[in-house]
Amino acid sequence: MTIKSQKDFFSGLMFMCVGIAFAWGASAYPLGSGARMGPGYFPLVLGVLLAVLGVAITFNAMVTPKEDGDKVGAIAWKPLFFIIAANLVFGACIGGLPFIGLKPLGLIVGIYLLTYIASHAGDEFNIKEVAVLATILAALSYVAFILLLKLQFPVWPAYFTA
Repeated sequence: MTIKSQKDFFSGLMFMCVGIAFAWGASAYPLGSGARMGPGYFPLVLGVLLAVLGVAITFNAMVTPKEDGDKVGAIAWKPLFFIIAANLVFGACIGGLPFIGLKPLGLIVGIYLLTYIASHAGDEFNIKEVAVLATILAALSYVAFILLLKLQFPVWPAYFTA
């Protein structure tokens, strides 16, 4: 059998690998049953479904012909760098970096930095749009995570508190 669509084939492989990894990781937790789910139940089911989806996509890529073979292009390094960097900076803002003495900067600062850094991944950059998006995301995140879910993590920089 030959690969008819490279993009679909490698996407399917990626889905299978991630699904298997999630299912394998979830097997370390108690599963419970459908009526009384344990902490490993949902990740296991999600991992298995993702792996099955990957199998279907990979099979389809080997059976259904495409016009140009749907070749995989070059790796988009710029978006990859900025998206990963934005997530790492957000994580550092929420948890801080104690080994270098950086206290947590909080949810609000983290969301603004995340939005600003991630916006550089695209071809166009408009600071006004980024500011509006960051403000909306920060407000909705505060309402959802702090007010409604009552999660306990820093909202503002630790430097402002005693």
